[in-house]
Amino acid sequence: MNTLAAGSIKPWYREPWPWILMSGPAIVIVAGFVTLWYAVTYEDALVTDDYYKQGLAINRTLAREEAAVALGVEAKLMFSGDGASVRVSLGGRENAPDQLVLRFAHATRAGLDQRIDVVRVAGGWYEGRLVPMHDGKWKVMLEDPTASWRVTGMWVADADDALDLRPQVR
Repeated sequence: MNTLAAGSIKPWYREPWPWILMSGPAIVIVAGFVTLWYAVTYEDALVTDDYYKQGLAINRTLAREEAAVALGVEAKLMFSGDGASVRVSLGGRENAPDQLVLRFAHATRAGLDQRIDVVRVAGGWYEGRLVPMHDGKWKVMLEDPTASWRVTGMWVADADDALDLRPQVR
């Protein structure tokens, strides 16, 4: 016979096992709501709404790269030790403009991108001031003010002191 003392039976909510078994699904439900909140609050910067227009822009970009090949444009970038300025040596252009446009595009965070106007200081040398750069990989683009040619390269901010830019025609 099974005889239990009247005081030894506890209600279910005073036992640990029901709470341990319910905690798993409860954690999943909370994590689902946190994920939903995050998805609604922050937009995905890597997805664009006008992908067709950007596809058409690729053709114009390729034409600028081909124009740089035809002109023989190449450039070398040198960064100051403190990262506050950049010097550009432009080669292959006889009648280079007085000002060039230098763009830094972060590999994953568009909010960090920079546009710098570099001005001619002597001969084929140009200089410009930089906003402090975050470490990581950057796509660097140099073009003339009318956007008729462009040279590009990849730069690792925390590792490279200089960068060669060439047209990237495929």
